[in-house]
Amino acid sequence: MKLNTLVSASHTPFHADGSLAPEKVDAQAAFLAKQGITHVFITGSTGEAHSLTRDERLEMFRAWETAAAAHRLQVIAHCGTNCLEDAKAYARAAQQHGFVGVSALAPSYFKPSSVEVLVDWCAAIAACCPALPFYYYDIPVLTQVHLPMDKFLEVADTVIPNLAGIKFTNTDLTSYLKASRACGGKYDLPWGVDEMIVGAFATGARGGVGSTYNFAPKLNQSIVAACLRKDDQEAQRLQSISIRMIESIAATGYLGTAKALMKKLGVDVGPARLPLTNPTTAQVDALWHALQDQGFNEWALHTSVSSS
Repeated sequence: MKLNTLVSASHTPFHADGSLAPEKVDAQAAFLAKQGITHVFITGSTGEAHSLTRDERLEMFRAWETAAAAHRLQVIAHCGTNCLEDAKAYARAAQQHGFVGVSALAPSYFKPSSVEVLVDWCAAIAACCPALPFYYYDIPVLTQVHLPMDKFLEVADTVIPNLAGIKFTNTDLTSYLKASRACGGKYDLPWGVDEMIVGAFATGARGGVGSTYNFAPKLNQSIVAACLRKDDQEAQRLQSISIRMIESIAATGYLGTAKALMKKLGVDVGPARLPLTNPTTAQVDALWHALQDQGFNEWALHTSVSSS
């Protein structure tokens, strides 16, 4: 399996009171499909995985199975959690729902002490969905698990038969290059830091998993196209736009504000759950006007939208 495409890290939708809103998934799927997105990564960091109960995560699996079939999307399910038995249950469910892959990050409370222990953890999860490609999800900024990914692949190569690669949400491009060359370069390493995708493509990436693909798919697709045709000047220009957009959103709390932006685009995914924060109406309106001044409707989406 090679994720040589842009995979949207989808939001988990909630009602205004914070309760789960699985009925909103179809609208998310329809919007992404119309924007040329073909793959979604569900119940990950953008999907507030660790703020969901076990039943809620499984409910999201059911909702995305239906929506994906209706809109011809491919689903990769994030199964990571601090509880191994829960992670195994999610992996089994992902296979039962017909998803195309699974991923799991490292436990972050009791952390793996070595690459070998991390491989054992991942192997236990991957064994529960042997028919699906398995991606380790490296995101040390959140897990605080800092282990060499080239060594992970070398050890896992003979331990995890369905290992596909690493979802690489790690700004260390040296580590990325070393991992991309491990085991003869046979593993897939989709990039996960939207602000640095130009650098990642220069280092060998050919796909990505990102949250900004939800609300700025055209921008990210244009960045990738520029990278592939070796138009460095255009790629850097577009990356600068992406960075400015992300900084504008993050100024009032990235995830809560990103979800509010989706509502402006006509896809109401509700608020973020505590301990994440949400912007005020005034802050969202100010962001919307700032993005319009930046040319959002021209570079973010394939079809322009107006404030809802």
